[in-house]
Amino acid sequence: MVQRRLPRPSEVLPLIGRPDRSQTRLQRRLARCASVADIRLLAKARVPRAVFDYTDGAAMSESTLNRSRDVYARVQFTPRVMRNVSEISLDVTMLGEPNALPFALAPTGFTRMMHYAGEPAVAQAAERFGLAYGLSTLGTTSIEDLAQARPGVRRWFQLYVSRERERAEQLMHRAQASGYDTLILTVDTAVGGIRRREIRDGLTIPPSLSVRTIADMATHPRWWLNVLTTEPLEFATLTSTGGTVGDLLTRVFDPGITSAEISWIRDNWNGSLMVKGVQSVEDARLVRDLGVDAVVLSNHGGRQLDKGNVPLEVLPEVVRAVGSEIEVYIDGGITSGTDIVAALAFGAQGTLVGRAYLYGLMAGGYDGVVRVLEILQKEIKTTMQLMGVTSVAELDPSMVCLRP
Repeated sequence: MVQRRLPRPSEVLPLIGRPDRSQTRLQRRLARCASVADIRLLAKARVPRAVFDYTDGAAMSESTLNRSRDVYARVQFTPRVMRNVSEISLDVTMLGEPNALPFALAPTGFTRMMHYAGEPAVAQAAERFGLAYGLSTLGTTSIEDLAQARPGVRRWFQLYVSRERERAEQLMHRAQASGYDTLILTVDTAVGGIRRREIRDGLTIPPSLSVRTIADMATHPRWWLNVLTTEPLEFATLTSTGGTVGDLLTRVFDPGITSAEISWIRDNWNGSLMVKGVQSVEDARLVRDLGVDAVVLSNHGGRQLDKGNVPLEVLPEVVRAVGSEIEVYIDGGITSGTDIVAALAFGAQGTLVGRAYLYGLMAGGYDGVVRVLEILQKEIKTTMQLMGVTSVAELDPSMVCLRP
């Protein structure tokens, strides 16, 4: 027969969880997030709807974004067992320099809208984890200010070619002078994509006050207070504003850019050159023949062409066609470390991550970005150990496939 008794206080007290007083409430909340999906939900609660939709949304029906994510759900690994995986190396070489994890932080536009700390906070997190960080032409921190704020981070600069060639040349020269070693030429923005969420939300550049946005202040006072009490929210390298971001792209950027512009860029840029926005084997070969250093298979996170190609699906054929001659990277639809491992196994040199860290930025500024990087780092390491590999170089196509 079971004998029952009252527990002693000394037996109960050790079981009661105590908050870590060395962390803020937000840091503790972030620590409870187990995935990028959890971070996304926290971000959604902490910023106005229009801000979240700007980051979370995509072009028209959003089918390109959804299919880019869905394809990773079809990934199937074939692990190897009984291998010593006590020591794991996650680093890779990207364009001649070491990167501590097999991904870089992609350039994103209007970053201070997600959190007032903006690009410097993202660069600080990148530096902490030993990652390259790309600053966008549509950034809200200038080329020089970012270099001054985070001189220790490896900096890339992403270029949209505007109708004013002189302005693009100035941007390249400024980036070169400020220690940026790689230029990312984005080529999938002949015009801006139609982003229905932005239109429905009435999101303009800069944000305008309407009855709807004023009502939103009541539910997100911290975000609005930070916007109204810090430097004006505007692009650091563009003077044109008004309308949605898609409208701005169409108005400012050059729809007539062709492969002939590569030689012009080479005349104005001495560092590594990466072309981002390729979605076919044919264009990958074209980029290779133009003598660039790397190609990024990308559909712009689904934000440009609706019903576009899914980069992961074309990656193996592109790697077979050009992978030994230029470096091949991939982005779009990546929400976990297992997604990154899958891309590496299919042959990518590395990946670029954008939306995932923006969720972290919206959720908690620098601390939120750090939490996203912690999650991705742990997921990559654990996945590799369970696959029986000790370095990125050991990943190969025999270990991965896409289920029908």
